Amino acid sequence: MKVTSMLTQNPLTPHAHDAPVSPLERLAPNKLILGLFLPMQEGAWSPSRAPRSTSWTFDYLAQCTRQAEDLGFDLAFGLAQWMGKGGYGGEMHFREHELDPIIVNTALAAMTKRIVLINTVHILYAWHPLHLAKFGAALDHISGGRWGVNVVTGYKPSEYRMFGLDMIEHDLRYDMADEFTTLLERLWAEDENLTFAGRWWKTENAFLAPRPGPRRPFLVNAASSGAGLAYAAKHSDLIFITSPGGAEPAKAYETLPPVNARIKDLAASLGRQVKTIINPHVICRPTEKEAQEAYRRILEHEDPVAADNFVQTFVGGDTKSWRGHSRAQWVIGGNVHLVGTPEQIVEGFVKLQAAGCDGVQVNFFDYLPDLAYFGEAVIPMMKQAGLRT
Repeated sequence: MKVTSMLTQNPLTPHAHDAPVSPLERLAPNKLILGLFLPMQEGAWSPSRAPRSTSWTFDYLAQCTRQAEDLGFDLAFGLAQWMGKGGYGGEMHFREHELDPIIVNTALAAMTKRIVLINTVHILYAWHPLHLAKFGAALDHISGGRWGVNVVTGYKPSEYRMFGLDMIEHDLRYDMADEFTTLLERLWAEDENLTFAGRWWKTENAFLAPRPGPRRPFLVNAASSGAGLAYAAKHSDLIFITSPGGAEPAKAYETLPPVNARIKDLAASLGRQVKTIINPHVICRPTEKEAQEAYRRILEHEDPVAADNFVQTFVGGDTKSWRGHSRAQWVIGGNVHLVGTPEQIVEGFVKLQAAGCDGVQVNFFDYLPDLAYFGEAVIPMMKQAGLRT
């Protein structure tokens, strides 16, 4: 049942200095947005015990972010999670440790100058829009307009129970997110006390000073369901998408065009423009043989208990994303697997862009050395291919 709140019937009232343009216009005019998924969780995306240096510690995250900025990356992105003792289990206690991304981004904002910093917030886990509006305004000022929030409603019953909450039905979560985000945007935009009673949130004489400016922060979400896409088309600037065909590149190139077209058509019907971004796991080596050996090494050293638990979390819930991925593809991690030489990686990026993706948010297995080689060998070829300036 579709629920409409008093708030969503009340249109935003932008402040006079806020022209109706997307914050994405602040990014450099590249044909393909380039982002880095930071390894804020222990083990990052791969429940594998193969040797690597990847770490969730702040010093490591700072090194990754500053190196990405030096290489010209547009975005650095941090997930959020709420896990019990042992994480997803196994010998490696996969993802047990994590630094909170909004705190990490506050520190990274003071250590960087250009890269956009985006972090996830589970807005239905007892947040009030005024909290996020105030924290976001502060981060916007600290970063010089380089901060954004990935709005997540949550899909794990265990996480809801941690906050003493009952699981919320899938589509209702997006009705609630619509009200939350609309109020959030009003708090960022209006220059008077704001009072209102919605279905789920109320506020009386709420006011922010300072507000973000001259543009509101970036709004991001991941969506694949009808309710999620409707929310994204209305609110988000950048939308994370998944390949319906799984992580095999050829199937991704085939199945992604209608996904991208649907999202952009929905946004256009509301008079908005949005950009889509997808998450490739990049394994790049000087030869294809070396890259494939690195791929097999990750699989051969999987932590079976951690992998089983990791997969079951997604396939056992009500999220509509990731349904086309096999267990082995989950062990590698990432949404599309690009494995090969620098030329092959760039060819994959070209095909993803041709399929309608506006950006790639890459992750690696062994972050710092893999990122260094990516900068040395892949980025120059991306420029030659016209993907980057």
